[in-house]
Amino acid sequence: MKIAVIGGSGFIGTELIKQLISDGHKVVIGDKNQSRSFPELVTICDVRSYESLIPVFEECELIYNLAAEHHDNVSPISLYYDVNVTGAENIIKAANQCGINNIIFTSTVAVYGFTSETADENHPINPFNHYGKSKAQAEDVFTKWVEADAERRLVVIRPAVVFGPGNRGNVYNLFKQVSSGFFPMIGNGENQKSMGYLENIAGLLKWGGTLSSGHHVFNWAEEPSLTMNDLVMFVKGCMGKPEKIGIRIPYFIGVMGGRFFDLISFVTRKKFKISYIRVRKFCENTKFSSTKAREAGFKESVTLKDGIKTMIDAEF
Repeated sequence: MKIAVIGGSGFIGTELIKQLISDGHKVVIGDKNQSRSFPELVTICDVRSYESLIPVFEECELIYNLAAEHHDNVSPISLYYDVNVTGAENIIKAANQCGINNIIFTSTVAVYGFTSETADENHPINPFNHYGKSKAQAEDVFTKWVEADAERRLVVIRPAVVFGPGNRGNVYNLFKQVSSGFFPMIGNGENQKSMGYLENIAGLLKWGGTLSSGHHVFNWAEEPSLTMNDLVMFVKGCMGKPEKIGIRIPYFIGVMGGRFFDLISFVTRKKFKISYIRVRKFCENTKFSSTKAREAGFKESVTLKDGIKTMIDAEF
């Protein structure tokens, strides 16, 4: 097929495109940024501009939408909704004009919000931040589109926090702090942390392109998940450091510290790696079920611990 990957210059998109090309597909990237790995495939566009999407979609049979505002401290807040929600509306409008009936959308487990139990695809939607709220609204936009025509296909993938070589997100920052030799554990560290390895998530997205018409929704996280204590000790072991937790900071002190940095950020207009929401996310239980995808036939290629080892070998 000829496939359009919107947001294909990013972390997940680059791996997805490698896998699609390996399978013989023709790929065009639509992105506001140039691709380091596939510059020859890029058509510069912006999901906030419907007109800019039309040249990307011409003669394509399938659209992957990976474009998103996803960082914790995006400013102004309206960008979450302009890119994630209005972007979804523009993709649908352009897809309809180009006669495309197949869309695969990368959402997020953030649509569930904080959960005290393992969340599967039927768990209530209750996002706690603007990223999760805007992604949930984007899902609603795509859902209305697929329900309007029985010949259409929508596959929604909700990955847990993504990691892998080349990642510069929260998992990388965690590993970097551990590698520094000074890692204070906030809270008791017994909270479960679901994570999704890059190669597996890209593989799941590619697999989604083989499904039948209709509306399909899948979580993704490697199983079994690890507690924060187990994760940090495993990372230390991979780095050749003593496998023990050193300094522990009570949760309420960590939260107060996050609030303090939020205040300083507001006053100085500077962004810090520590914030209330990041402390909260670090300490909350985030465990998600991938049973549905596995039972539907998807098989991951890399285990959680092997993925962690691979990333540490590549980055540290």
